[in-house]
Amino acid sequence: MNHFEFFEMPVTLKVDLTALQQAFYQNSKKYHPDFHSLADPAEQDRVLELSSQNNIAYNTLRDMDRRIQYVLNLKQLIGDESTHPPLSQTFLMDMMDINETLMELEFDFDAERYKQVNKAVQELEQQLTENIRPVLDSWTEAAGGMDALLQVRDYFLKKKYLLRILENLSKFASAN
Repeated sequence: MNHFEFFEMPVTLKVDLTALQQAFYQNSKKYHPDFHSLADPAEQDRVLELSSQNNIAYNTLRDMDRRIQYVLNLKQLIGDESTHPPLSQTFLMDMMDINETLMELEFDFDAERYKQVNKAVQELEQQLTENIRPVLDSWTEAAGGMDALLQVRDYFLKKKYLLRILENLSKFASAN
């Protein structure tokens, strides 16, 4: 049973967070191990498993990035990184320029240049999100649309790349 089925919700990229939270709380009460302490061991194990699934499903679906990744996995559009499709040449060229700047900063740190590259990466991430927002807000499994999901996959992989760059920036900024 997938996380959406567990909460009796449709598979979508935009979840009603209030409904999700309500379903989570209802399941928390229903599957809390303390309420099943007198049940036989097999039932206790089943309830413990459901309680765990409730927490995992809730934490996955309430976070947009984790939810996107989950839906892409459900639809078998992402797996291990070796199977991901290549990113666009334009994007990779932009990333090459940023990575070159990072290498230069590593050897000759310049606070102003660091701020510029950090701002540029954040703006790229913001632009990516703005461009995909209509798809994220409207895609549901019921409506279908593989083309839309492929756009989401492209967004997800690019955002993941940008987050790694931001992580690298934060590490070496703290060293200087």
